[in-house]
Amino acid sequence: MVLPIHDDNPTRRTPWLTYVLIAINIFVFLLEPINRLTVTGDPSLAAACRQEAFFRQWGAIPREVSSNKALPETIGAAVPPRSCATVRPSYRKAPALSVLTSMFLHGGWLHLLGNMLFLFVFGNNVEDRLGRARFLVFYLAAGFVATYAFAFADPRSTTTLVGASGAIAGVLGAYLVLYPRARVLSLVPFLFFLPFRLPAWLVLGSWFLLQYAYSRGAAMTVGSDVAYLAHVAGFAFGFLALLLLRKRFAPRRVATYGWSA
Repeated sequence: MVLPIHDDNPTRRTPWLTYVLIAINIFVFLLEPINRLTVTGDPSLAAACRQEAFFRQWGAIPREVSSNKALPETIGAAVPPRSCATVRPSYRKAPALSVLTSMFLHGGWLHLLGNMLFLFVFGNNVEDRLGRARFLVFYLAAGFVATYAFAFADPRSTTTLVGASGAIAGVLGAYLVLYPRARVLSLVPFLFFLPFRLPAWLVLGSWFLLQYAYSRGAAMTVGSDVAYLAHVAGFAFGFLALLLLRKRFAPRRVATYGWSA
């Protein structure tokens, strides 16, 4: 996969909503226990239990989402030497609402920054074409579709799902429909991270095929903590939604690609 860092596709107006979404994601991450864990370097079991309890309260759990029923137990205080207590939750959790809150949680700085980079590069143009209100509805709808698709693919799972990648995948699918030939400055890892201007159809198409390949056979790839199926579902939703509406949001002409380094 290539790493996009900029597209040659100017917008007509400032994409304030994209910036606000990025700011909210960063702000929420700074409040998460996992961020304080990273900053303080606290490796204790107690800190790990607090992190897991936070994600179970605010993240999306497939069994809860698919059944629309909150689990009767959650993670409690540390039980030395190497486990967390199981307790009844002191809060009432609405599984459908947890799908929304999970979109603004991340499992680490790399997870957060990777998602925000893709949203920054591609979100502005999709917002520009849809308008702010429609873009917000579209973004959240893609996140819901991605999460529910993942949940129903593995309805017995109690692994917590967090991250904005399902919603952002929907943005990528929409961008591919609107601007397939826009030039995207990308770093190519297997060519020593040399920068190339590549067509959006190649950058986003290769990204989707990689996610699809990893998702084959399981909702979450064995040995991985990435919900690839959620990426596939979000991308497919965004692509199909804009494919159906492309006449209404017909793309204007943009600079087409060249293969310059």
